Amino acid sequence: MAKEREVSLNGFWRDMFQIGLYKRNQGRITRQLTFAALALIVGLGAWRLYEFFAPSAFTNYGLPWILGIAGVWLSFRVVNMPRFADFLIAVEAEMSKVSWPTRKELFRGSVVVIVTIVVLAAVLYIFDFVWAFLLRLLGIGVGS
Repeated sequence: MAKEREVSLNGFWRDMFQIGLYKRNQGRITRQLTFAALALIVGLGAWRLYEFFAPSAFTNYGLPWILGIAGVWLSFRVVNMPRFADFLIAVEAEMSKVSWPTRKELFRGSVVVIVTIVVLAAVLYIFDFVWAFLLRLLGIGVGS
C-alpha cells in the first residue's frame, strides 16, 4: 500500500514538472476554460492575500506573487494531468451530444418558470396573510 502511494506521488510530481501537453488537440475548449477558471480563483486568492497583509515588502508583494505564479502553474499542469485531462476530454465529447434548445424554446421555457414562481409567491403570500389574520383573531401573538 505504501509502495503504491509512493509510486502514485512520484507520478504526480513528475506530471507537475513536465512541460509538454497531454493530448494537445483533444478537449481544448473545456481544458482552456477549466484552466481559466482555476487561474481566476488563484488570482483572486493572491489579490485577497495582498490586501490582507500589513504593508511589508515580502508579505505585500513577494508572497502573493509567488503563490499566484505557483498556483497558475499548478492549474496549468492539473488540466494536463492524464486522468483529469481525459475526464475533461470526455466532458467536451458529451457536451457536443447535447441538444440545445432554440432561442424561442428557451424564451418560452423561461417565461413558464418565471410565471410559475410569481404565482407560487402570490399563493404563499395569500396563505401567510390568511393565517396571520386567523391567528390575530384568536389572540395568538404573531409578529407585526
